[in-house]
Amino acid sequence: MRALMGTAAAAVVLGLFGTAGAAVPKGTPLFIELPPETLAYDVGARGFVIVGTFFSGGALYWMPTVGTQAIGGTQGTAVSRDGKTIVGRTIENRVEQAAIWQGGKQWRALGSIAPNAQPCDLFLSGSFGANDDGTVVVGLAWNGCSVARAFRWEESTGMVNLGVLGPRSSRANGVSGDGRVVIGWDEDTTGFRRGAKWVDGREEIISGRSGFVGEAFGANHDGSLIVGTNCEPLNFALGPAGWMWTASTGVQCLPVQRPSTLPDLPYSVLVQRTSDDGRVMVGAFSFGLDSESLVWFDGQAFFLKDYLRQNGVPGAFEGWVNSGFVNGVSADGRILVGYGAGPRTFQGFMVLLPEMGPK
Repeated sequence: MRALMGTAAAAVVLGLFGTAGAAVPKGTPLFIELPPETLAYDVGARGFVIVGTFFSGGALYWMPTVGTQAIGGTQGTAVSRDGKTIVGRTIENRVEQAAIWQGGKQWRALGSIAPNAQPCDLFLSGSFGANDDGTVVVGLAWNGCSVARAFRWEESTGMVNLGVLGPRSSRANGVSGDGRVVIGWDEDTTGFRRGAKWVDGREEIISGRSGFVGEAFGANHDGSLIVGTNCEPLNFALGPAGWMWTASTGVQCLPVQRPSTLPDLPYSVLVQRTSDDGRVMVGAFSFGLDSESLVWFDGQAFFLKDYLRQNGVPGAFEGWVNSGFVNGVSADGRILVGYGAGPRTFQGFMVLLPEMGPK
């Protein structure tokens, strides 16, 4: 199996996890191709509910018992851990808004950060994530095109403007399972999206070796582990690298070397989600939609296609243009979902991993 981290970087990460090598899951994983144009973003109910968006637009859920079901709206972005609450976006009053699915094709629009907020073109707000029980929704809200802010919504408070430390915009990409820690980005004067976190509503820029890191994408249940992209924006020698942050260790870079089979493009490493214990993290090696899925086991990165083919699934992604992105992982790290460029169109997938061995 081809490990993708440099020796020095791997030693740092493996030291963080307290193990001498990656405990790659033992056994044969299961690779399931979802129907064409079904783009998977999140997973709930132990893999029995996958939420996403049709390539042509519109929210969906997929279940092994009923297949793909269209549920209206414009996008499906997140699902509660029990699979009963779906978060996404819908059109109401001619503008797109963050919303919660209420069954059938009924969506509850969540508005924006002010009662009289104005849209920017056709956009008033959009959801990017939800907590474990679906009671907290986070994303981006507009009040005219000059105000774009990260928001946190729950029933008791409505949509709350989380503010910005820089002079421009902010966005929430995700939230911890307990709903306390919101993560995303805060734009500085150059337009760079700095990784940020809001703990109980108070914002901090996530510090790295360059003084800051790129945007944060995911967090575990209590926000003690956060992951994101662009570890050292000012260190061009490092190459593409994602990152992980903990309170005890700070930021650790996760560089990935470009395989010779991929073209020489300015790729980014996106670490998008993490299991609660941090042993399984997921994301992509991406230049836009020219992207290959990545998975990390105990801090060590593998291309998902390689891992599957070398562990009993030789036909994984056969005929696909690329393996795309892993966008979601279950809390226990056993189920991955994402999408890539399939044989005819963009297409979703699910992977059921064997149980991880001891660290």
